[in-house]
Amino acid sequence: MNQNNATNKIATQVGECEIVITRVLDAPRDLLFDAWTKEENLSKWWGPRGFTSTFQKFDMNPGGTWEFIMHGPDGVDFPNTNVIVEVVKLERIVFKHAVFPHFLATAIFEDLDGKTKLTYRTVFEETPAVFDKVKTYAVPGAEQTMDRLEELLASMSEK
Repeated sequence: MNQNNATNKIATQVGECEIVITRVLDAPRDLLFDAWTKEENLSKWWGPRGFTSTFQKFDMNPGGTWEFIMHGPDGVDFPNTNVIVEVVKLERIVFKHAVFPHFLATAIFEDLDGKTKLTYRTVFEETPAVFDKVKTYAVPGAEQTMDRLEELLASMSEK
């Protein structure tokens, strides 16, 4: 993690069945929202380091489906299906991860005078015992995903 990421990372909190990552990103809220809601942007950063994604369906509207395969650096494929619950332009995106591990994810975007505070909360529907296993890869994976988002935002801001 570079020094810029370290200063912008506010917190990662892990509860009994939830992970909350909060960061202040050096990008305006509309740019961050575009990074989340435009397929050509989201496909560049979603997933941990070393992973790539192939999007199959992408409808970022309530009731829409976002289906993709994450390709691991070891060649293992991870099919994902998300159902979009809510999209409030520049404010919030909520989606339900419909395959294991099941969770409800909420991304909240708050304007901070040209920067954006991102709060990304995942509430898992699995039992606490299952979540204890899932969090061993979900926490670092989510942090790496947010690092990749931050890197993409920096490259988008340079344009």
